[in-house]
Amino acid sequence: MRYLALGDSYTAGEGVGKGESFPELMVNGQRSTADGRRSTVDRRLSTIDRIARTGWTTGELLAAIRAAPPEGRYDLVTLCIGVNNQYRGEPIERYQSEFREILTLAIGLAGNFPSHVVVLSIPDWGVTPFAEGRDRTQIAGEIDAFNGAAKAEVRRHGASWVNVTDDSRDHPRDLVADGLHPSAAAYQRWADLVLRAIHL
Repeated sequence: MRYLALGDSYTAGEGVGKGESFPELMVNGQRSTADGRRSTVDRRLSTIDRIARTGWTTGELLAAIRAAPPEGRYDLVTLCIGVNNQYRGEPIERYQSEFREILTLAIGLAGNFPSHVVVLSIPDWGVTPFAEGRDRTQIAGEIDAFNGAAKAEVRRHGASWVNVTDDSRDHPRDLVADGLHPSAAAYQRWADLVLRAIHL
């Protein structure tokens, strides 16, 4: 199975070691199951392509996809994007429009099977030490609004939605040394959530 991971630092795995980002944990089959066995989907994931960079907004991800369009059809596409739009204070209307375009491209890359596309919500960086001195309530409210806009598009297009925002709020110190990005343990939980949401 070919897998394409689209996003920003959360998809790139900023701060964690090789093989510890959530896309790599999925491909490597490091799923935390009660019996320790891998699911059918885990066993079939074999290759991963990634278009993701720390700091990217929807506009920058969209530009990267357009500049070097992925070739062929993917069996699975994941998308996690938007935190930098919120961080930079970009309008939610622009985010929703660009997100819609990326999601449409993702579905096309998945052979026009919306069920093969999984979108992860935006984590709440406002609960992290990095947000010290900032208005955490405002950050949370804006992230919820951005997630609401993205989720509406996901539902409209028939793709799958995975909520990792709650996990970020439940584990506000499960981070790497920068005090902002998730640890490998956090990414493991995300990988588990995504794998449960896949319908192939």
